[in-house]
Amino acid sequence: MSDADLAREELKAAIARLADGDRSALEFIYQATSAKLFGICLRILGTRDDAEDALQDVYVSLWRSADRYDPARASPISWLATFARNRAIDRLRSGKVQSGAVPVDEAMEISDETPLADEQLEVQQSNAQVHNCIETLEERQRDAIRTAFFHGATYAELAETQGVPLGTMKSWVRRGLAKLKRCLET
Repeated sequence: MSDADLAREELKAAIARLADGDRSALEFIYQATSAKLFGICLRILGTRDDAEDALQDVYVSLWRSADRYDPARASPISWLATFARNRAIDRLRSGKVQSGAVPVDEAMEISDETPLADEQLEVQQSNAQVHNCIETLEERQRDAIRTAFFHGATYAELAETQGVPLGTMKSWVRRGLAKLKRCLET
């Protein structure tokens, strides 16, 4: 299980514990999510004071309604981010904010620049698959491909470093890339 999967499952479990009345679960949820949720509130409301007030509303509301979380409908961080966004917009509409907030119509369009957990998971899985496939190559192919693609070495530089003819180096890399492609397609 990847770190992202583990974090997601821990957050789901904490929300379930919170729904059962476990106060320590709220502390865990706060530690895991407060920075991201504060950022959402701050982007919408414009001032630290207003964002802190909205964030407090988020966790009070979460305490009261953790039992409404449905893991089949959303990841825990997406659900909480929506909670934060809605609380911040509610504060804008109620007029409880200081100057500096964005207009309500613009708040609807503010997006979170952080990649979604699912996107992060896909990237991590792709990276892991590439690295696993690279490990299946012969050592000379693996070294040549890593040096060429990760460090920008040319075929000529690789051939010189390895003490082999240029054509041989090109063959090693070409065969290694073909094997890598087959591995990634399976």
